[in-house]
Amino acid sequence: MTPARQPSMFDLVESATLGPLAPERHRLTRGAWVDHLPGWVRGSEAVLDVLLGIDWRAERRVMYDDEVAVPRLLRWYGGDERLPHDVLTEARERLTAHYAAELGEPFVTAGMCLYRDGRDSVAWHGDTKGRSSHSDTMVAIVSFGAPRPLLLRPRGGGNSIRFPLGHGDLVVMGGSCQRTWEHAVPKTARPVGPRVSVQFRPAGVA
Repeated sequence: MTPARQPSMFDLVESATLGPLAPERHRLTRGAWVDHLPGWVRGSEAVLDVLLGIDWRAERRVMYDDEVAVPRLLRWYGGDERLPHDVLTEARERLTAHYAAELGEPFVTAGMCLYRDGRDSVAWHGDTKGRSSHSDTMVAIVSFGAPRPLLLRPRGGGNSIRFPLGHGDLVVMGGSCQRTWEHAVPKTARPVGPRVSVQFRPAGVA
């Protein structure tokens, strides 16, 4: 049985809008940092309703000589594809403008993950395909739906830090974060509704 969705106070508006883009920066080690802004998207339930209806794809991957189902659904939008909600297009443009001086290039692609319930997850990893394997970059994540913790820890092990993400929250991982830190969304046994993670990246970063 899927738990009832419980919107936040910022979701109780007629249409989705973006609040001021003024995240708090958390300095990590080895040149990594994370910006965090709760409730950036107001009316995020309206966006979630649209995202739950897109053409999600189930994928399988080889692990330890066996093929297993990826424990979440996926959808990737290239820079030439229209995003499924106008507030996502606006968010990408606002993020590009806000981080222009540091990033030096636009956010282009939008990868999306649907965590259907607490059984869906993503293991410890860094986004190190492409240029992020050797160069500093940024990955901006906007979350919709039931909050799930995003955990980060230094690559190679160490204490983790936690950001609860849902209901229009924003987190941006920057600097060396993808190379020197790892992140994960763990499984949970408690009842939890669906969450969609939208990840904006520059071209050539995955």
